[in-house]
Amino acid sequence: MKLRTTGRVAIAGLAVVAALGLSACSDDKGDKPAAKTTTSASAAASATADLPPVPTVEQLNEQLNTALDPSVPNDQKLDFVQGGEADPELPNRLAQAAADANVQVQVTEVTSFGDSVTAKADFTVNGQTNVVDVPFVAEDGKWKVQKSWACTMLTNLGQTSVACP
Repeated sequence: MKLRTTGRVAIAGLAVVAALGLSACSDDKGDKPAAKTTTSASAAASATADLPPVPTVEQLNEQLNTALDPSVPNDQKLDFVQGGEADPELPNRLAQAAADANVQVQVTEVTSFGDSVTAKADFTVNGQTNVVDVPFVAEDGKWKVQKSWACTMLTNLGQTSVACP
C-alpha cells in the first residue's frame, strides 16, 4: 500500500511540474503578423501610471510562500490570485494541496512586460525541482498570480474550483 501511495504522489508531482512548465508556453495563433497599433505618449503614460511598481524577487517570494502556507488565514491570501473573489476558498485549497505535495517555491528572477510580470522560480514538488515561469498580472493596483496558472496548479494537485473553467 505504501508503494501505491508513493507512486501516486510521484505521478501527481510530475504532472504538476509538467503542466506548470507547459503553462509558460505560448499558443501559436497562426502565421499572420501581429497588427500594428499606435498609442499616444500620454495614453501610454497613463496606462503605466495605473500599474503597481514591478515587484522584487524578495516580494514575490514572500507573496508566493504566504499564499502556499496553510497556516496563513484565507482572508490574507485572497488578493494574491487574479479574480480570487470568484472562489474565496481557492487560496486555502491551493495551500493545502501544495502542503500535501510538499511544494516549495523560490523565485530567482523577475521580468516585467508592462502590464504583466513573470517570475522565474525553482518549483519543488516532493523533492524534485524544476524551473517554471509564474505569470503575474496587475489587478486592483496589486500584482496577482494569473488565474489560469493558479487553476492549472490546483487541478494538477487534484483540486477544483468554481473560479476555474
